[in-house]
Amino acid sequence: MWFKLWQCIVKEFKLLFRDIGGLITLFLMPVILVVVVTSIQDSTYQSISASKIPILWIDHDQDSISLKVKNELEASQSFSLISAENNKTITEATAKELVFKGTYQMAIVIPKNLTSDLNIKVRQNVDGILDEMGMSTSTYDPVEVEKKEIRLYFDPATQAAFKNGIKSNIDKMVAQLESDAIYKTFETQLGGSSTTSFNDTFINFKEIVPQEKNTDVLPNSVQHNVPAWTLFAIFFIIVPLSINIVKEKNQGTYLRLISSPTSNSMLYLGKIITYLVICLLQFYTILIVAKVLFPYMNLPELNLSGSKIILMSLLTLTAGLAAISLGILLGIVCKTQEQSAPFGATFVVILAAVGGVWIPVFAMSQVMQIASKTSPMNWALNGYYDIMLRNGSLIDIIPEMILLTLFFVVFTTCALLYDKKKRTV
Repeated sequence: MWFKLWQCIVKEFKLLFRDIGGLITLFLMPVILVVVVTSIQDSTYQSISASKIPILWIDHDQDSISLKVKNELEASQSFSLISAENNKTITEATAKELVFKGTYQMAIVIPKNLTSDLNIKVRQNVDGILDEMGMSTSTYDPVEVEKKEIRLYFDPATQAAFKNGIKSNIDKMVAQLESDAIYKTFETQLGGSSTTSFNDTFINFKEIVPQEKNTDVLPNSVQHNVPAWTLFAIFFIIVPLSINIVKEKNQGTYLRLISSPTSNSMLYLGKIITYLVICLLQFYTILIVAKVLFPYMNLPELNLSGSKIILMSLLTLTAGLAAISLGILLGIVCKTQEQSAPFGATFVVILAAVGGVWIPVFAMSQVMQIASKTSPMNWALNGYYDIMLRNGSLIDIIPEMILLTLFFVVFTTCALLYDKKKRTV
């Protein structure tokens, strides 16, 4: 039995090594993909964080409020405020034209007398409250103050998320400035000099991330792309596996094999073991490239400390089983290589797209997020993320491993039953 199984495995390896193009597809293509895609995404993230968005700044107030808003925007390190172009001060009309043409993404226009009118309005409101309490100290006649508008001009092509983020930040700044003005006016009208600071916020936000050895572990382009493109490479074995099965059928090799004193299950077991070894080799090849090459490309380091490499290897085996089952089914159902090769390649691309290899699942529509749950690539990808990003243990990835194993059992059983039925007809 073991001799027959060994010979089946040797046969599969011989078929693979005779196909140089197939080996290049299985090993070189995923390495190039993971290097190129990771480099592009990492440089994109760096350029976004390092660059500043130019914003046209028209200040008709020229007082403390507008100065504070300007300082807050500049302190965020995300915006570059532009007040003049070609040595000419930008007017509101010019800013509107430049933004609507798409030259700039947005413009901010601060109205006249914003600071003075705000102080008058706040003083009137404070005096009104103190009047009701019988403590008014006002010695001036009330005046009508019009409400002020900070006008924001956006490029029509600007994304809604960017608009909402800008408006939210400016609303927060203005609310804080109004609150400060109210506190100071109360203090002045009551004749006190409180040492209490109202500028310090009582409620703050703190981001908590998984920790390992007292070091923060943050997701980066390497941690996302290495498992994603590893899975793409693993599932791409559908193509050479299905082609080899179709070749054996068309050349008569399969009939000679099943007529020999060797069971059909033994033949397919040899294929399963062979391609599982290929899956592991693909996985380790990409990991070696990530560990050795990425540091020289100034890319984030891949953390494989502890038992991560063992857990990822176990998950890779179950992902490989799922891919092999699809390759066996496709090879048995298809009659020609022209059917199996393009269909297999296209199907892998669809699984990758739906599974979140290219576009993160959270960025998809609600319907596609539900559809992604049906992709075995998504199951395996979540398992890799549990290990690499969430410091998960074997218990955490068992659900994904069970799903992938059941997927293998179901599709392999269907393939073998279909093959048996077809041979008995």
